[in-house]
Amino acid sequence: MQGFVFGFLNRNNISINSFLEENIMLFKLFTFFKKYWFRTIFLITGLGSLVWFLVRVIPKPSRAQYPCMKAAAPLASSFVCYLLGVGSLAVVYHHAKDRFKRSKYIAAFGFVLLGLIAGGVAIVGSTEKAKAYPLAEDQPVNQPVGEAKGIFPGRVVWVHDVNATNEKCSNGRNDFWSDDKNTNQEVVSTMLSASLRKLTGTDNDAAAWDSIFHYHNRTHGRGNVGYSKGEAIAIKINLNGLNGNAPKEKNVNTSPHLCYLIIEQLVNVAGVAESDIYIGDPGTTMTDLTYNRCHDDFPDVNYMGTGWGQYRVSSSGNKVFHYSDGISDAIELPAEFVDATYLINIPVFKKHHRAGISICAKNHVGTINTFSGQNYANGDWHESLPTPFGAGENINGDYGVYRCFVDIMGHQDLGGKTILYLVDGLWGSTNWGHPPVKFSMQPFNNDWPNSLFTSFDPVAIESVCYDFLYYEFDEYNEYEGGEITDDKGPFPHFNGVDDYLHQAADIASRPSDIVYDPEDDGSALGSLGTHEHWNNASDKKYSRNISPDGKGIELYKTTSVGKTEYKAPANSLVINFPNPVKESTTLQFSLEMASTVDVQVFSLDGRNVSTLSLGKLNSGDHNVLMDIQNGLPQSAGQYTYRLKVSNVKGYYFLSGKMSVIE
Repeated sequence: MQGFVFGFLNRNNISINSFLEENIMLFKLFTFFKKYWFRTIFLITGLGSLVWFLVRVIPKPSRAQYPCMKAAAPLASSFVCYLLGVGSLAVVYHHAKDRFKRSKYIAAFGFVLLGLIAGGVAIVGSTEKAKAYPLAEDQPVNQPVGEAKGIFPGRVVWVHDVNATNEKCSNGRNDFWSDDKNTNQEVVSTMLSASLRKLTGTDNDAAAWDSIFHYHNRTHGRGNVGYSKGEAIAIKINLNGLNGNAPKEKNVNTSPHLCYLIIEQLVNVAGVAESDIYIGDPGTTMTDLTYNRCHDDFPDVNYMGTGWGQYRVSSSGNKVFHYSDGISDAIELPAEFVDATYLINIPVFKKHHRAGISICAKNHVGTINTFSGQNYANGDWHESLPTPFGAGENINGDYGVYRCFVDIMGHQDLGGKTILYLVDGLWGSTNWGHPPVKFSMQPFNNDWPNSLFTSFDPVAIESVCYDFLYYEFDEYNEYEGGEITDDKGPFPHFNGVDDYLHQAADIASRPSDIVYDPEDDGSALGSLGTHEHWNNASDKKYSRNISPDGKGIELYKTTSVGKTEYKAPANSLVINFPNPVKESTTLQFSLEMASTVDVQVFSLDGRNVSTLSLGKLNSGDHNVLMDIQNGLPQSAGQYTYRLKVSNVKGYYFLSGKMSVIE
């Protein structure tokens, strides 16, 4: 470097001595900065943080809770500690020097000791790396943009039921989140039913599905028609937990119980043939838990995955998905998605170290990566995220830059085919392939979130989930404190996390040099839905909650209610043989669909003498043995028995009589 400088001076006929004389102050400044660069930067940023904090917080103390103020506070406090320490050191030094002159050595040494303490405080205060996350400021509330979608425009149904999961689940050995003992499928079934009914304004599940298909077809140029036999439905779930750290059993995926229930609804309520259903995360092996739970009762469904016996998707052949940035290569999609008539999107309720949050749009990364891999040579979808390289490096946090999620939400074979957005919030997580965590905010109260979110509006449902995750996972959350890593951090608070929601909703928020056209057919995307932020985390009100004239989101909160009783199907009956009964008898009955069956036996005075739970049974004829160990009364006498048959439609009863003899 020195040779380069001298050579430059000689070539330009500049005297070295004259250059040094004329620029001596420059060299002194450079030397000083080289020696004291950290302290110089600390003093500048500390003073700036202190002034900014005081100017913002004094007029309105509540601003102290803003993320930007939380980030500035440590720098400001460190600066104040530094000033106090240096000031104290100067005062102590003056008094110590005076005591030495007056031969008061004990007092002098006392002041020296105080000086060392004060100096230590100053050094620590000035060299400690204060926690200064690159966090965004809170955004304006209840200022909706975009065009709300849905039968009830902008409606997001939130069903919360604390009985859905086991609060005491340890998610350890023999006690994982996905175990039957930790998820109450009956409760989740009721939650799903309530979600569908409230989303459509209907009073039964069959009417809800009919309304869902009619709404989608009517708004997508297919006429005011419902589901037609033979139309295929692809269900995109999230199994990214399989790619996370071991043990894999701990990491959260779309719930096997919810997967079972959505198939059950489609087959037994909506009338979709099993062979017309495709479910999975195309490029990932489906977990045995999900596969076995669903396949046992619905063997003809196509379970997409790379594992043994699973359905391997094929390529669309043509590159049908085009990134609108003009840089990344077009890619192929799974043919099963391209050929499907409808799609259902079921992500997991979680945040993400690169994207900030991982909901419906992020869920399709498993779709677009199936055949494309990572296009690092010609651009990559990661680079459109706020923190493309993770580790807290929020280098792409500006608003109004290209976001691939807008292309995903608007593509005709992805968002364009989606009839239902269903966020699995039974168990929430801190990142893409991590274990579930409990949520501290109301109404979760340090329990699992126990929630389902449903909507027709892809922007609205992600906006709602963003608000929940933003509030729950700030830098003071017990899982998020300290240094940001790829495993933890207040990711929803990074700059630009909700930029894709702004752009998906509002055309004016899009970059001037980007035209979102994911099919590359010359047809630019319009508004894909509505976006806004709730008024506060306590009320959780959006514009349509506040006023009937609101133009944005409506968060429809409900708790699940018990299933309704309905009339037993024609020709349904139960008998027992032999009757009278001496040692054992066999219950004979038939089911029109898979149902949970419980048997109660009553004495003639109405007293319940025994109960037998038969669990989940498939449709068809059944013969169930009853003896002393399995529900048969021990005393001779006359009895009545009643079967409670519960399924997705509700429940009904079948009754019979038996005589027990000695």
